[in-house]
Amino acid sequence: MNRLSASGYLQPDTRTYVTPYPDSTRPFVSLRIEGDDAEITFFVRPGSADALRTLAAAATEAAAALDTLTAGATEATRS
Repeated sequence: MNRLSASGYLQPDTRTYVTPYPDSTRPFVSLRIEGDDAEITFFVRPGSADALRTLAAAATEAAAALDTLTAGATEATRS
């Protein structure tokens, strides 16, 4: 990844789009994450599929951690 630093909050209505560009000389895929006030786009070239898989695994791990935090907060309010 090239250098970039950004932060933002994902909202329940955050939209994602995957668009393949099968150009014969420079094919790539665009992964766009879009909210009302911000948009992040990743351009991924051939040979970078494992980087996307790693990103997907990290997102799944983060979602599980959020589920755990939410469940813990729900349990704390019931006590």
